[in-house]
Amino acid sequence: MAVDAVLLESPTMRATVAGRVEALDRVRALELLPDGVHVTTEGVAAYFGVGINAIYSLVADHRSELASNGYVVVAGARLTSFKEVSGIQSRARSLALFTRRAVLNVAMLLRDSETARQVRCHLLDAERAARPAAVDGAAPPVDGAAPPVDGAAPPVDNAPRWPEGSLQAAVAGVAEQVVRDVVGTAVVPLLNALAVEVGRNSSKIDAMADRVDRLERIVLDDGERTVARRRRPLLQAVDEGADGDELAALLS
Repeated sequence: MAVDAVLLESPTMRATVAGRVEALDRVRALELLPDGVHVTTEGVAAYFGVGINAIYSLVADHRSELASNGYVVVAGARLTSFKEVSGIQSRARSLALFTRRAVLNVAMLLRDSETARQVRCHLLDAERAARPAAVDGAAPPVDGAAPPVDGAAPPVDNAPRWPEGSLQAAVAGVAEQVVRDVVGTAVVPLLNALAVEVGRNSSKIDAMADRVDRLERIVLDDGERTVARRRRPLLQAVDEGADGDELAALLS
């Protein structure tokens, strides 16, 4: 998966860098309306080098997210007032407007645009460059921790400490949620099914053990009865004074 794909897939990641509108100008100049704040749908399509229908489709799929970043549709008296303030000439009954932040949001959602891909790469580069030195270098000592003894190896801590609100922290959060979802939807049901199967097998084993016990008791009872049957004529012969050959014949 391409590095910039994390912005395409994760709303959390997009929210983390939503304010870095300078990334737009690093790729190409964004032409604003005379009010110096907004861009029309046609202007957004021209900036990214795509057809206007691609922007319409993207707005339909992500309208709520774009609205949270400044996308708005004006009509009626509000449109009339906007035309007067901005000097825009339009006979349309409504007008969709994008702020720079909303245009950046489009860059993080638009797949089939080389301009959008370059903007995403600039966003990720800027985020990596903004990481504190503590992330890339040695971790600072914990307050209250004893200083390392001379010549002794410092304690190893492999757990990364990403700054709160950074892109890396957002990635870690998404990865952790994915792992939890996989465990919850796949591993746990598998373990539950395994536990049920083990319980069934345990019941079968217990039933087999009970049958073996019963068979052993039957065999022992039969043996004791056989010995008893042979003992009675032997004792009777002894009482009657039988000699050794007669007793041997009874034992054979």
